[in-house]
Amino acid sequence: MQAPIEAKQRRLTRTCLVLTTAILAIGLTACKSSGSGSNEQSVVLNGAGSTFVYPVMSHWTQDYTAKHPGTNINYQSIGSGGGVQQVKSGTVDFGASDNALDDKALAGMKPMLQIPETAGPVCITYNLPGITQPVQLSAEAVAGIFLGKITSWQDPLLKKDNPGVTLPNVKVVVAHRTDGSGTTAAFTTYLSAVSPEWQSKVGKGSAVSWPVGLGGKGSEGVTEQVRQSPGGIGYVELIYAQQNKLPVAHIRNLAGKYIEPSTASTTAAIAAYASQLTQDPRNPIVNAPASAPDAYPISTLTFLIIPKDGTDQAKRAALKSFIQYVITDGQSSAGTLNYAPLPDEIKQYDQQTLNRMTVNGQPIQ
Repeated sequence: MQAPIEAKQRRLTRTCLVLTTAILAIGLTACKSSGSGSNEQSVVLNGAGSTFVYPVMSHWTQDYTAKHPGTNINYQSIGSGGGVQQVKSGTVDFGASDNALDDKALAGMKPMLQIPETAGPVCITYNLPGITQPVQLSAEAVAGIFLGKITSWQDPLLKKDNPGVTLPNVKVVVAHRTDGSGTTAAFTTYLSAVSPEWQSKVGKGSAVSWPVGLGGKGSEGVTEQVRQSPGGIGYVELIYAQQNKLPVAHIRNLAGKYIEPSTASTTAAIAAYASQLTQDPRNPIVNAPASAPDAYPISTLTFLIIPKDGTDQAKRAALKSFIQYVITDGQSSAGTLNYAPLPDEIKQYDQQTLNRMTVNGQPIQ
């Protein structure tokens, strides 16, 4: 009986070895799947803010997490104002805003870093059935419409901007944002620059008291208001107008040219302010001088807003890695979504700013 017992024990030992090997293999596979490298831990990053940047941000987060499966990034498109408030309160790891924070705003927050991430045009979109060629608008016309002084598409100033075009005899229906918005800040910065009346009566900011119009939440809300209102006009990001098959107006710049909003015309606006931006990237890029004849006059940079310091080593390392991707490889894909890639001078500024990120007061490794 001894031989069968020994054989049975040997078989049991082999079975145990096989099971142990299998369990170890599963464990190693699970460890490898938690990150793209042996040193990468599984982390979740939360961000919120700008609707303007949402389309390209969605692309960036998907592209980055596909290459770094140990990192998950959730971004909520709630408007720049909401993003600033959430990063200020510490409920998100980063915010995104089309309106850079000034020194007064920064003074009420823990130390923050502002990193330009991309740029784009704020477009004037409209709903004019039967009009097939792009509507042209001067600065005076844009200000007059949003001040409520131009109430009909038959207004003489609109006819002057559009010679040979039979504009419809319909009322102007203005749409604007109701939420705190960096897009609103960029647009009202432009209006304040071109219209002393707007500057004195309304001013600029992420939320203003609109003289006229229907409100919509987010760029999606403004787009919907315009889409369903014959004679409607509003301001949105280029991609929102394109996705909803709405036309965009050509806006006259200081060189006297009516410029189509595009990646190229936004890049021209950035170039017009290159020297100022290298000193302070918060400098507005609206209403470029006449020396930049191809610049679209309602352009804006967008910004990532991140706490300078944090306590979670893994999160801080992952956040720095993601932003590194945004300001380098991510720039090439921005152009495919009608955002203007950053010039080298701004990317150098971004890199220097990013290197100031710390964790528990120490450089991030």
